[in-house]
Amino acid sequence: MASAVPLSNKPKSGLSTLLSQADLLFPLGMFVIVIVMVLPVPSFILDLLLSANIAITLLIMMVIIYVKVPTEFSSFPTVLLAVTLLRLSLNIASTRLILLDGYAGQVIEAFGKILIQGNYLVGAVVFLILVVINFVVITKGAGRIAEVTARFTLDAMPGKQMAIDAELNAGMIDELTASKRRSGVQKEADFYGAMDGASKFVRGDAVAGILITLINIIGGFGIGMLQKGMSFPDAVQKYTLLSIGDGLVTQIPALVVSVAAALLVTRTADENSLGSQISSQITGYPRAMVVVAGMLLFFAVMPGMPGVPFLILATIVGVVAWGMMKKKKGERGGLSAAPGDGAPALKDKDGKVLPPGAAAKVQAADDMRKLTATEVLAVELGFGLIKLADRAQGGDLLDRITGVRRTFASETGMVIPPIAIHDSVDLESNQYRFLLRGKSVASGAIMPGRWLAMDVTGGQAELKGVPAKEPVFGLSAYWIGEEERREAELRGYSVVDAVSVIITHLSETLKQIGGMVLSRQEVQLMVDGLKETHPALVTELFPDLVTLGIVQRILENLLREGIPIKNLAVILEAVADFASVSKNPDELAEQVRRRLGIYFAPAYESEPGIIKALTLDPRLEQYLSARVQRTHFEVILSVDPQTAQYLLRELMERSNFLVEQGLQPLVIIGAELRLAFKRFFEPSLPRLVVLSYQEIPPQTEIQTLGIIMAPPAILDKSATPPAQPAA
Repeated sequence: MASAVPLSNKPKSGLSTLLSQADLLFPLGMFVIVIVMVLPVPSFILDLLLSANIAITLLIMMVIIYVKVPTEFSSFPTVLLAVTLLRLSLNIASTRLILLDGYAGQVIEAFGKILIQGNYLVGAVVFLILVVINFVVITKGAGRIAEVTARFTLDAMPGKQMAIDAELNAGMIDELTASKRRSGVQKEADFYGAMDGASKFVRGDAVAGILITLINIIGGFGIGMLQKGMSFPDAVQKYTLLSIGDGLVTQIPALVVSVAAALLVTRTADENSLGSQISSQITGYPRAMVVVAGMLLFFAVMPGMPGVPFLILATIVGVVAWGMMKKKKGERGGLSAAPGDGAPALKDKDGKVLPPGAAAKVQAADDMRKLTATEVLAVELGFGLIKLADRAQGGDLLDRITGVRRTFASETGMVIPPIAIHDSVDLESNQYRFLLRGKSVASGAIMPGRWLAMDVTGGQAELKGVPAKEPVFGLSAYWIGEEERREAELRGYSVVDAVSVIITHLSETLKQIGGMVLSRQEVQLMVDGLKETHPALVTELFPDLVTLGIVQRILENLLREGIPIKNLAVILEAVADFASVSKNPDELAEQVRRRLGIYFAPAYESEPGIIKALTLDPRLEQYLSARVQRTHFEVILSVDPQTAQYLLRELMERSNFLVEQGLQPLVIIGAELRLAFKRFFEPSLPRLVVLSYQEIPPQTEIQTLGIIMAPPAILDKSATPPAQPAA
């Protein structure tokens, strides 16, 4: 039995082998061009190369007619240069044969005898007309169009790139689509810039054609009369015909390539080829064709005018116009459109056509939805900061914001939605602000082109610059120029650029509002992703034990205090363990924190395995625990104003001490008090971290840097805790 040959093992054809080595064809062709310039070429080889030149130029024109977007033929400027060099090399080879042998092959002889019937004066006139058409009309016009288009394309690049970035940040397109569009814009600018330069080669080629022909004629006279003893009429007849034929055989392809270049730079982007585009647009106005048919008919009946040609043309145009009008009328009759607007009728969800009034209401509702739509996150920039988001001016704000989103997702496990970027007339020139669903959550001001030198250690000498406050941590700082940057670094200042200030501010703001950004839809996507790897867990949890809203509240509590939610499976397993006991999101979140402590507690270690923190006097902690009030909706710490002021003062002093030591302000207390204590002091001390003993892994050592003692009022008398409200 004969075995089948695998497809991959089948021998390749000669054409397939040639195409697989296509990267070698262009270098080989350029090498051949150089060889033709330097070495003598037999007449039959010259005939082959001249024929190939004509074929290549015709192929280029056909390709340009069928491309839909000019940048699809982005290699055309290089091809144009190569074809121009090929023609010049053929001119050199033909000149060598004409002057040495008085014969340059059948192609040149045919152009000299057949096309101009052996009349060298007619040939000279035709040759000059072709050169004038190519040089003065086509090449000059195409070069001007390429120059203007290149200038306009480069000027429009920043606006196009900002529009792409705005759509990306608004979530209208993904990053892959945005990357493709940016590549298209860059390719378009490169293409028209290259075309502007390549058009100069075409103009130079036209001039060279005239000079080469004149040199051939003059040189032919000298060689024919002085070296070969020919008479003047014979020398003129022979060498002029050969030179004119040589000029025609190269100028006709040059004219074709020039026309192709002009077609390419005058093309506009369209889904159809050039022929389809032109025919559809011209025949799209049948009334104009009717008018033309009438004018041709008028010329046909005018006395003294040849009636037959105009009558034939009038009939053809009239028939085409009648056919187009009939076709257009049929298309209008086949559409289900609202009266008077020419647009297809709107349909409801069942596919029924809505009446005009209902369709108008649906359209108005859609417009109102667009007006009321609010972006989740946005960055607004003053006029002076717009250039920071413009890649054409070296701005990298957009890329760095994307980097912030990636970093936030990798650190917390939550994907921040696209962040829109707008300019705002409500801001000063150098101001910026961050919006959460249209509400400003943070703002600041920077000085583009300058550096922010921050006094991180305190007490540093003043710098020559504009005094400022670092917007995130409130550090004393100066806006300095490039010349003062080195000095500031030597003095111990931390120096960052203006964009880094915005990025750092945005990163810290996202950490604070991450829980507010998290939506039920995002939680649903996270749960759906987890269902693929942990189907049993998701099936057990939803919908019998908890709802999606409870899980959202739990995750929001974790994000609010900077706890990553990357370990979603561990979080939901903890929820499943305690959901049968309580449905309170706050209580479930505290249980989740204990399960997650091994993952997030090491982030607060000042040394490996050591956490340095503040603690509370046991009597104070017992007193506060007795005043924790719990409801189905919140956890409250209820203390008298004197005790609250005392604790706030102590916490502020101790926190400042820890910050001066380069440590995180951290308090460790019992689990029953932790959440109420955190929420009570969070408005005044938002950066104070409150952990419970139960969250810290057993192998981690706790070093107490200070104990907050109970105030005298608590030590002197036994305070009676308030009655617990009924659940």
